[in-house]
This record gives sequence, C-alpha cells and structure tokens, in this order.
Amino acid sequence: MALILNIETATTVCSVSVSDKNQIITFEEVNGGYTHAENLHVFIKEVMQQAGLTLDQLNAVSVSKGPGSYTGLRIGASAAKGLAYALNIPLISIDTLQVMTQRVISETNSDILFCPMIDARRMEVYCACYNFELRAMLPVQALIVDSQSIAQFKMDKEILFFGDGMLKCKSLLETVPKAVFKESVMPSSEYMATLAYKKFTEKSFEDVAYFEPFYLKEFFTPLKK
Repeated sequence: MALILNIETATTVCSVSVSDKNQIITFEEVNGGYTHAENLHVFIKEVMQQAGLTLDQLNAVSVSKGPGSYTGLRIGASAAKGLAYALNIPLISIDTLQVMTQRVISETNSDILFCPMIDARRMEVYCACYNFELRAMLPVQALIVDSQSIAQFKMDKEILFFGDGMLKCKSLLETVPKAVFKESVMPSSEYMATLAYKKFTEKSFEDVAYFEPFYLKEFFTPLKK
C-alpha cells in the first residue's frame, strides 16, 4: 500500500485526490477561477473523509510543481510542504505539463506527439512536447507564439495540441503540418497517481525545507503610478 495525497493548483483548477499506488481512490476539484485559498483545505478534508482515511495514514504527498500561476503554485506548494513536514512523510513534485499529458495519453492509443500548453498571458504559453513514454522531445519553455516560433513543431509525426494555452493561438498552430487539437484538457489531480507512484517507488523526493515551485518565469509586480 502506498497512500498518496495529490494536490493540483497550477491553473484555474483546484484539484485534490487520494491514490493507492497508481490508482485513484477519490478526488474533488473545481474549475472556478483562482479560488484555491478557499477550496484547497476543504477538498483535502473531504477526500480524506471519502477515502475513510486519516492524514497520519498517508505515505506521501505530491504536488503539481508548475509551470503555471504564481499564486496557485504558491498555495499548493505551501499546503503540500506543511503536510509533509507535519506528518514527516516524503514530498513529491510532479511537472504540471506532464500531468496534462498523462491525461491525454490515457485516452489515446495513437503513436503521436503531445504538446500541452498553459496560458501564460498575452500570446505566451508554457509548453513542452512529449512522446508516448513521456520523454521530452522539446523542453519545457515559455513560448511567445508567432509564425516563427511555431516552426519547431513541424515534425515527422502527428502532434496533438491541448490546454487553455492552445485555444488562444489555435489559428497559428493550424498552420503546423500534422497538427491536431483536443479541447477541454486542464491539469487534474486525477491524473497524478501514476506519476506520483513512480517517483515514490524511485524515492525521488523533494527537500521539504527548500522546495520551490517551478515558476519558469520571474515574477514581476508592476509599480503603482
């Protein structure tokens, strides 16, 4: 038995699940804007009750580390670190783009490439490109999408674009040969179990004291006039 609490707050989705090894026992989530501060701890309490478990029965806590929303990532990381420290259990971090890709892989048997995209405001997206084994074909990057930058997606295989970042630049991406699209794909703790359990068995844990989310870009606060 490997009971893991999974926390996903990198985007507008606030999602929490409990998994045993690589199987989800129960989960709660809402995509209602950035309401993580109000919902996260409520969801943690609810999923533990639904699973018939207490916090001291957990073997680890995993958190979606980004890239994504600065505020969302900070809230998720703070909760995960606090639980890991208080319960003296391992902290596992999962790449948010891989969480999205794991969801799409579980829904297709096609030998294609996968390109998750998270909205990073304006015409910028956080993205990467993976094969069916989740091996990175293009690294995680903050990409300003224009006619020149999308040239890197011209590959031999069909490439599937998805995520809220894809929606805003779909017209440009449609010029990529062999491009296909899937809508309504957001990060969810429901798809963290396999990735979290793999890291758990490999003992790939974070240092609770020093772990920071993967922001990818520096945070700038505009000065008031």
